[in-house]
Amino acid sequence: MKLFGNSLLISLGILLSDGASIVLAEAASQETMVMPATIQESPTFEFTQADNDQVEETTETNQPPTSEAEDSAEPPELTPAEITRQQKLIEADRLYLRGQISAAEQLYREAKNPFEVELLTEDKPEPFDDPTKLSPVGAVYWREFQGGQKRQLETAILVPLQFLVEQEPAFIPGHLHYAQALKDYEQEEAALGVLERASSLYPNHSELLKAKIAAQVEAQQWLEASLAARQFALFNLNHPQSEEFATLADEYLEQHQSQLRSELRGNAITNGILGVVGFVLTGNIGGPFSAIQTTRLMLMGESAVGKQIADEAKEQLPMLEDEEVLAYLQEVGNKLALVAGRDEFEYEFYVVMDDRLNAFALPGGKIFVNAGAILKTNSEAELAGLLAHELAHAVLSHGFQLVMRGNLIANIGQYIPYGGTATNLIVLDYSRDMERQADAIGSRILASSGYAADGLHNLMMTLAQQEQESSGPVFAWLSTHPDTNERLGNLETIIERNGYNRYTYEGVERHLAIQERVAQLLDEYEQSQEEEEN
Repeated sequence: MKLFGNSLLISLGILLSDGASIVLAEAASQETMVMPATIQESPTFEFTQADNDQVEETTETNQPPTSEAEDSAEPPELTPAEITRQQKLIEADRLYLRGQISAAEQLYREAKNPFEVELLTEDKPEPFDDPTKLSPVGAVYWREFQGGQKRQLETAILVPLQFLVEQEPAFIPGHLHYAQALKDYEQEEAALGVLERASSLYPNHSELLKAKIAAQVEAQQWLEASLAARQFALFNLNHPQSEEFATLADEYLEQHQSQLRSELRGNAITNGILGVVGFVLTGNIGGPFSAIQTTRLMLMGESAVGKQIADEAKEQLPMLEDEEVLAYLQEVGNKLALVAGRDEFEYEFYVVMDDRLNAFALPGGKIFVNAGAILKTNSEAELAGLLAHELAHAVLSHGFQLVMRGNLIANIGQYIPYGGTATNLIVLDYSRDMERQADAIGSRILASSGYAADGLHNLMMTLAQQEQESSGPVFAWLSTHPDTNERLGNLETIIERNGYNRYTYEGVERHLAIQERVAQLLDEYEQSQEEEEN
């Protein structure tokens, strides 16, 4: 029983502070306890054999199958029509780089088909605050609302406001009053929805955004509030309130991190207790120590988690180390990172020697891309679209949220493909809502970086077409994502609704040159692997 008692003390002896360091009690032996010591250095993340076995089992069950379309290390062959389109895009890029923007845009338009979803293709009406500018119908709804407000009747307030915002979406006070009325009648979630829809129509309207951020703060959605403020500051650098929004972004990010630390305290204690229970049932003392090790790492923040896992991944995976290719990827990634909205991250981009199309983001902005992703994208804009989507997962802390769920060390372990081969790489299991959020934020990052806003959309169109033509299974990157057609429709809606520019830089010619280099390196790597096996 002394061993059990020591395990319990170890598990519950975690004294957590608000800073990066914690006080941890550890056992010097099975019989004695030592006094807690402050841990100052960055902890080393270690996996037990049990963790290793668990990850290997997960890898077998989650391993996406390989289709014939993914087997080749060469870019897919183009049809005559695709070659014509490619040449037109190359010429458009050349015009764009020479500053002939109008001529380039004309060629981009000729090379691209219109979206099936046509939303807000006409110019949106300018937002206004003056009720005298309302249409006759809108003026009636406004008067009805004012009358209901005097009588303090819920239906007489909410119904006219609902019709008003539908009839007059450019009338900003309508959205603000509607959201406030919903909040007054304890419909906070609906109020936030009103403000989110309004701010999607007018993302650069400061008063709308302030109201939306205030609603997010009341709902303790600190990260969402921080991101919204950061995005406004980044996309409106000359706005007189830009600095104010940047300050709010920092403030709410700190609140988010404080909230994470509080959640981690509870998660750590829970994992410790469960580890003790596991010891009682199985005799395995590794449970409590794993929880403690994981908590030590997690409390240092997302960047520390991402760096530790990235270091492990780079040791386990065959990494591409060609300076030309890595410089290209880093340049594209840096353009996106500049407007991503999490300046505290140190963004890094890596290439894995694997011919399948796959990419994943680790907490803190560490992005891994398969060589196959470079080979199967048709332009720099398509590759940037893939990177922007993964960056959005990092910006929104999706990977960190996955790590925090359930058994922390098992979740972290699923990032690392044990066995040392890239073919075991696991696609992270994001929820459908996470994917939609990443598509929305990723599209905005892509468009704000100067690339054609339909980069990710066009990549997915190509993959969907290849899937239809092949009787084999889906591509790895799409295997855990929502339905492809649904996402294509959502992406079209996002681009059209926000007025993102599809008819700008694609970067085809330079991308083709990099593809040739990657194909050569991948062939050399695969040949060396075959020689080693023989």
